[in-house]
Amino acid sequence: MNTYKPFGAIGELIRLFGSAITVSAAVERGRRPDNRDLVALGIEPRDFHRIRRF
Repeated sequence: MNTYKPFGAIGELIRLFGSAITVSAAVERGRRPDNRDLVALGIEPRDFHRIRRF
């Protein structure tokens, strides 16, 4: 049985880019991003405040 779903992988990639855009927009505005978007990018929400902006 074939369980490979190419459109599922494309959808996941689009969601990942959406999270990246959402997080970057929140940071540019000086706000904290949603935990859901941080987790999607592999960032621990509790450690987000440790990331410094240069």
